[in-house]
Amino acid sequence: MTIETRHRRLTVLHVATINKPIKSDLGYGPIETIIHNIDQGLQSLGHRSIVACCADSKVTGEQYVTIRRSLGDYCQGTTSAQREIVNMHLSRALERAKRGDIDVIHMHEWLNYIYEGVFNPPLPIVMTLHVPARDSGIEEALQRYSNSKPIPPVYFVPISEYQKRQYRGLVNTWKTVHHGIEVNDSPPKQKTDKASYLFTIGRVTRVKGQDKAIELATKTGSKLIIAGCVQNKRADKEFFEGLKSSIDLVVEVGKHPVGKDYYEKVIKPLLDCDKQIICIGELGSEQKKQWYRHARATLFPIQWGEPFGLVLIESMACGTPVLAFNEGAVPEIVVDGETGFVVDSLSEMIAAIDRIDSIDPRECRRHVQNSFSIISMANKYSELYQQIVDDPKYRETAAADRRIVLRNLLSPAA
Repeated sequence: MTIETRHRRLTVLHVATINKPIKSDLGYGPIETIIHNIDQGLQSLGHRSIVACCADSKVTGEQYVTIRRSLGDYCQGTTSAQREIVNMHLSRALERAKRGDIDVIHMHEWLNYIYEGVFNPPLPIVMTLHVPARDSGIEEALQRYSNSKPIPPVYFVPISEYQKRQYRGLVNTWKTVHHGIEVNDSPPKQKTDKASYLFTIGRVTRVKGQDKAIELATKTGSKLIIAGCVQNKRADKEFFEGLKSSIDLVVEVGKHPVGKDYYEKVIKPLLDCDKQIICIGELGSEQKKQWYRHARATLFPIQWGEPFGLVLIESMACGTPVLAFNEGAVPEIVVDGETGFVVDSLSEMIAAIDRIDSIDPRECRRHVQNSFSIISMANKYSELYQQIVDDPKYRETAAADRRIVLRNLLSPAA
C-alpha cells in the first residue's frame, strides 16, 4: 500500500548496520528492526528507498548488497577481519551513493568512518542516534577529527526527548523522531486475563532488571515468563548465572514456528506446569507477539536511562499494558494510568499489579497507532530529508556533483 506523501518523491540510501540482517522476523536486533521499518515506511509514502546491506537481509525497498552475510552478533570484538568487512560494506555503499541519483543518506553507525574520510559521499547524511551520549563516541570523534579534511554534513536525530537532552550542544541535532512499528501486524488482545502470566523480554543483563521482575513475581505469587538473549559478554553471563537459582525452569522455545495452534502447543503447556519463574530464551518477531498478546502485563523494570524501549510499543500494540520504572524515555511512551503504569519503585510496581484490569487493551493499541506507527516515523524522517534537500546550499552542491557524475559516465574510457 502506498500512502500519498506531502512532499516530492525522494531517493534515500540507507547504509545499514551489519551485525544482523535487515528484515522483519528478527529476535534481538533493535537497530536492524528500525532500519527495516523506516525503509518500509518510506516506500509506503511513495519515496524510493534503497538499502545497502548484507545479502541475508530482506527489505521492502531496493536491496543493494554489499557483503554476503551479516556478522551475526552485537558483541564481537573489533578485529582486523571485521574492520575489513566494514570497510568493504562502506566502500560499496559509497560507490552506490556516487551514482548521482541519491538525495540523502541515512545511517545509524560508523560516524568515525565518516570523520576519517573512509565514507565521504558528496551528500548530506542523516544519523539516527541510538545510544546514550556517553556511549556514542561522538565527542571524542569531533575532537579527534576537528582539523581533518572536509566531511559531508551530518544531521543527528535523537529517538526521544530524554536522549536529546543528553546530546544538548551537539551541532545539527534535529527534532526527535520516535521509533515506529507496524501495528496491524500485532495480534490484538481481547481482554485482560487475571489468571495469565507476567512477561518480561529483553537482553538479559543487569540494567534490564530481570532480577527485579523475579522479585516482583516471587512477592506477588505471579507466574513470570522471561524471554531474551544472553550475549557473549562476561558481565551478562555472570548476571544470568546469578539468576538461575531463582528460575524454576529454563527452556528454549525459539525454534517453534508460529501457527494457529501456537498457544495450545507452546504457551499453554508452560502455563499449566507447576513452575513459577520460567525462562524461554530468545524469541523471533512473530513469537514475541504471541507472548505479548497472552500476557496479563509486560514488566519493564529497567535500571538505566533507556533512550527508547521498543518493548514498550510492541507490548502496547498487542493490547498488553506495561508496568515500567520511571527511567529514560519511559514517560514519553507509556501513558500512566491509560496504557500502563509508570512507577518509581518496586513496591509501587507491586501495588500496580492490582490495577492492571483497569487498563483498556484497545487504548494501548490505539496509543501506538496514533503515536508510534511506521507511517508516523517515516513522515517525520521524510520532512527532515525534505528540509535538507530544500536548503539552497545543498541544492547547488548536489547539482554540481550530479553534473560531474554524468560527465564521467558519458566520457569515453581512457
